[in-house]
Amino acid sequence: MRLTTKGRFAVTAMIDVAMYQPGGPVALAGIAQRHQISLSYLEQMFSKLRRDGLVASTRGPGGGYALARAAESITVADIVSAVEGRDKPDASCTGTPAVREMTQELWDSLSLRMFDYLQSVSLHSLVVEQLANGKSMPLRKPARRGVFKRPAQGNSGDLAVNSIFALGKSFFAKA
Repeated sequence: MRLTTKGRFAVTAMIDVAMYQPGGPVALAGIAQRHQISLSYLEQMFSKLRRDGLVASTRGPGGGYALARAAESITVADIVSAVEGRDKPDASCTGTPAVREMTQELWDSLSLRMFDYLQSVSLHSLVVEQLANGKSMPLRKPARRGVFKRPAQGNSGDLAVNSIFALGKSFFAKA
């Protein structure tokens, strides 16, 4: 298992989705803005997360991403494996074949322990930790849908003049 910036960003984005999804699907643009992550980078990651069944997408106005299953059942290992890919050869061990053979058992053991630890950490526990550290889930405004009522027009004297003709009328009305 490899831990890269992509894996870290994916875990951060998934925590964000878990925290914000009670208000409806979470837009990638909001995640990108809150965490200063490139939107196109997030789109690539969420494509992989969706393919692995970790998130579900909703299209249209007010659309975005939500967890596809309970946060308790999603582990950090699931998230990292989804974005990093599985069964990739580890390129960190370079050198002659003899050197690779001498250290391969060490790296395999480390990778297995790392995977076991990440498998033991759930997304829900990370959200609870964020909330305990004082991060709050801000309330989001619901998506505006449907036909909207126009604001009531008050007395024209209350409104700012928006044309030369209205300006002229306002001078004559006061006289």
